[in-house]
Amino acid sequence: MNAATKNLTISGREQLSKLQDIVQKSIDEEKLVVDNLLNEPKEILTRGQSISDKVARFGGSWSFIISFSALLFAWIIFNAAAVHKFDPYPFILMNLVLSTVAALQAPVIMMSQNRKEERDRKRNENDYMINLKAELQVRSLHQKIDLMQKEQMKVLYETQAKQLELLEKIERQLQKTREHPSKQ
Repeated sequence: MNAATKNLTISGREQLSKLQDIVQKSIDEEKLVVDNLLNEPKEILTRGQSISDKVARFGGSWSFIISFSALLFAWIIFNAAAVHKFDPYPFILMNLVLSTVAALQAPVIMMSQNRKEERDRKRNENDYMINLKAELQVRSLHQKIDLMQKEQMKVLYETQAKQLELLEKIERQLQKTREHPSKQ
């Protein structure tokens, strides 16, 4: 195992330990982890982040594909049929515009996706904490049930021992009455 793998393993263990501590604290405080998740603070977006989300939302929609296709089709028709062509065939200006749009749109969409990925990571971390807490509670319930079964078995054995004593006592009395029927 190389140093980088060891560091990743240690980092993963530290994060797991941190999550377990959070869950244990919430169990100790008798709070629900879900309460924190349902009342999650609103994400405050900068102007650039808000714009990148809107661009990504529009750039990944059918509205964008259809309107951009219509614009390109109109560009080609106009430059093919017009007397004064501002971008004659092979449409070099159109290719430049398309390249520029793609070059600007790609990083903006990636910024939006990175934020979405971060939100998904937090959501997965929260799901993990809920699952971990549920597992700890199930273990606790198993321990309680095992303890209850042990106590119940103890009570049953004690009851059975008392019943055996009573049966032996009754049997002795029956034997005495059989041996001495006149003493009744």
